[in-house]
Amino acid sequence: MEALTVGEFKAHFSDILEKVRKGEEIVISYGKKREKVAVLVPYSRYERRQRRKLGPLKGRASCVIHKDFKITDEEMLMS
Repeated sequence: MEALTVGEFKAHFSDILEKVRKGEEIVISYGKKREKVAVLVPYSRYERRQRRKLGPLKGRASCVIHKDFKITDEEMLMS
């Protein structure tokens, strides 16, 4: 997986799109810290992504998470 800055991506846009068309994934990074902000993937791979199924409770259960609900990942894992 190739990683490029926004500037490199802009300068080589057509070449990058051709690589993506051939099946390659490209990571786009931003800023001085080169924070990874996006991944370009071929549309066929994006389109095939399956949605998660609810499982055996489908149609019999529901879950609502209110906007004011706050819990860290660690707290969630520990419960």
